[in-house]
Amino acid sequence: MSELRLVVVGAAGRMGRMLTQTIPDTLGVRLVGALEGAGSSSLGADCGAAFGLPATGVAITSDIAAALAEADAIIDFSTPAATIAVAKAAAKARVAHVIGTTGLSADELGLIAEEATETAVVRSGNMSLGVNLLAVLIEKAAKALGPGWDAEIIEMHHKLKVDAPSGTALLLGEAVALGRGIALAEHSARGRDGLTGPRKAGDIGFAALRGGTVVGDHTVIFAGMGERIEFSHRAEDRGIFARGALAAALWTRGRGPGLYSMADVLGLTCA
Repeated sequence: MSELRLVVVGAAGRMGRMLTQTIPDTLGVRLVGALEGAGSSSLGADCGAAFGLPATGVAITSDIAAALAEADAIIDFSTPAATIAVAKAAAKARVAHVIGTTGLSADELGLIAEEATETAVVRSGNMSLGVNLLAVLIEKAAKALGPGWDAEIIEMHHKLKVDAPSGTALLLGEAVALGRGIALAEHSARGRDGLTGPRKAGDIGFAALRGGTVVGDHTVIFAGMGERIEFSHRAEDRGIFARGALAAALWTRGRGPGLYSMADVLGLTCA
């Protein structure tokens, strides 16, 4: 089978560089395009050599349509606005779209769902195997324990992260909500300050910490009467997200249109 032809969005960013570094070690994948915004100082540069990596022979461009013309899939860890622009172009070109972008609004998620009627879309707040396995375990725990156990989610990321709660924290919150059979948006407590009164029964709480160079720490706490259960995941290397995204891109080969998750990619389901 021929190699999967891949485009990377945000080639000059942290995850773009990590993907460029990881692709050569991934069997069955070939980099054919690298995208940055129209005002980027990296335009025209080799997406590897420009950042101290081995040269790829692929120049960074802002022309989405041209990049997609020779592609089978596109991986996108960027900004919500950029992701929506890519979503429209990927749907038109029938190119599979792997989305790791966080901070997407309800309206933006709706546009991505429309894109998925035209091509395969894999979207996740976190692309790592460990986090997606954790989400399955948390869903099972939430279902077994019920709303009588208070659920709190604590996350910490580096000081440059711009959205909160993190996409991973929200993914884990959705797992709790799914286990309980409720809507996260209706049972979400995201800020406590001053005289807040007692904790509202059934709420799923979030606390976001920011500092230093932390890649990503997440803990889900189920607190019951006289006992507490904690599930934690520590991300030590952004390579875990790149490897997961590449696995998702390979999984889309031959896949029909639809909105998929990393649980679909990894064959993880909650019975």
